[in-house]
Amino acid sequence: MRTLESWFAEYSEGHQNPQNRIIHKICVPVIFFTVVGLLLQIPVQMGPIRLGELLIACALGWYATLGAKPFVIMLGQLAICYVLLYLLGNLVQPLWLLLVGLFVVAWIGQFYGHKLEGKRPSFFKDLQFLFIGPLWVLKDVFFRS
Repeated sequence: MRTLESWFAEYSEGHQNPQNRIIHKICVPVIFFTVVGLLLQIPVQMGPIRLGELLIACALGWYATLGAKPFVIMLGQLAICYVLLYLLGNLVQPLWLLLVGLFVVAWIGQFYGHKLEGKRPSFFKDLQFLFIGPLWVLKDVFFRS
């Protein structure tokens, strides 16, 4: 099992360009936010919870394997997303359309950043890097060496 530090080290290798780092610190949280929002839009019920909530819970379980601190940080990010989605949902309808638009724009930004970097996105090597990105953007705040 890989450690959080090894995930961060490998993710950082593909994110050395200062402009790419800035782009990621903007676009990764937007992508995380939109993915959470879109998952919560899935109307399929799985017993007492919706399918999207079950998928979010599975992702939290993956973060828990990295330790208590990453789990709590991601739980906090989810709580912020839930509040913002609730507020935004009262202002914008249909919400999913805005979320899809933000998702597409943020991914365009990500790929532009990797063009500047001259390296392919890490998730082409391992899809788990899609989960590391939201933690990595907060690395300097919560994971000082």
